[in-house]
Amino acid sequence: MKKILLFGFIVLTLNSCKFKEKGISFVIQNESKYKLEKVRFSTSENLAVMKFEKIEPKESVSDFLSMKENKSDGTYVLEFKRNGKKETKNCGYYTNGGALDTKVKFEIENDTIITELIGFKY
Repeated sequence: MKKILLFGFIVLTLNSCKFKEKGISFVIQNESKYKLEKVRFSTSENLAVMKFEKIEPKESVSDFLSMKENKSDGTYVLEFKRNGKKETKNCGYYTNGGALDTKVKFEIENDTIITELIGFKY
């Protein structure tokens, strides 16, 4: 009986732990009428970079940016070219190499970039 209780306790403990890779999920939606080229998403430490050659109008991409090498504080950086002009958007914050949010969404419009950070649920 003790072994069954111990096994059940171990299973519940392991199930409640979050064995997730250190990093942040992201979505980039191109709601503009222009193609985005050389799209890069990274942290300000620039240790890991997610690159997309292009994102067509009305398309979106999503992925996960690993932050396992990050050690200090910083922000998230989105860079791309639109009509030959380089654009950069800094947003959010992470500390000691750890994300304070679970996901960041970028909505690229003709004249602005809307950013939404989605946090942890406690």
